Amino acid sequence: MEKMVLVCIMSFTILVFSSAQAINLGAVSLASAPATTPAAPAPGPVSLNLSGILDKAGQFNIFLSLLKSTQVGMQLQSQLNNSQQGVTIFAPSDAAFAALKPGTLNAITDQDKIALLQYHALPSYYTFGQFQTVSNPVRTMASGNGGPFGVNVTAVGNSVNISTGLVNTPVNSAVYSQNPVAVYQVDKVLLPEEIFGVKPPAAAPAPEAGAPISSPAVSPSGGSASGSSASSACGSIEALYKGLYIVFLAAGGLLFMISS
Repeated sequence: MEKMVLVCIMSFTILVFSSAQAINLGAVSLASAPATTPAAPAPGPVSLNLSGILDKAGQFNIFLSLLKSTQVGMQLQSQLNNSQQGVTIFAPSDAAFAALKPGTLNAITDQDKIALLQYHALPSYYTFGQFQTVSNPVRTMASGNGGPFGVNVTAVGNSVNISTGLVNTPVNSAVYSQNPVAVYQVDKVLLPEEIFGVKPPAAAPAPEAGAPISSPAVSPSGGSASGSSASSACGSIEALYKGLYIVFLAAGGLLFMISS
């Protein structure tokens, strides 16, 4: 009996010791295992700020001011953010605006100013090399649904030229070009013919329906007023000649009597 109690005590001791060892080994393995960190979120799309690009370049202050005052800048930013085509901007430098004839911008309406600024943007992203294969005229942001306000872009070798019909200027190297936005400096303000071209003379207004047609005044005798005036003048001259003739005859008779 004593032997059985002793064996039970020894077995329990061994079991407790083994369990303690197992717990210690588990704690060590947990402590030595590297801590897991959550995966970093995938980077989202890069947000491009057109105003920031132009402002950083430093020579487009007037263009930036006009984009802001007309809210065309917001339209271009929306085109960039919400379309797959991107946007291409021909940005006139401050020197280009200074070269304009004084009063050029003040002589047009606010709506024409909006169209003028939209005319400097294409609703697609173009690299410098893609200008080699464009079909003219190229639609601008001012064109609406395929309407007027197009530009002609020609490329010869490494040089690119843009023409509006009134203005012809080279397209300089890109200020910024990375899909989906390209900004190119131009040294002249692009003036569209639709706004600054020679306007045809206005046609004379048609007479209103039912309006009386003017005619020469008619005298009581049935002739026109001008004809009556001419007849009156002729009658006066004829009476004058008759009076002179009578006086001449009287003078001749008097002289005849005296000489007799």
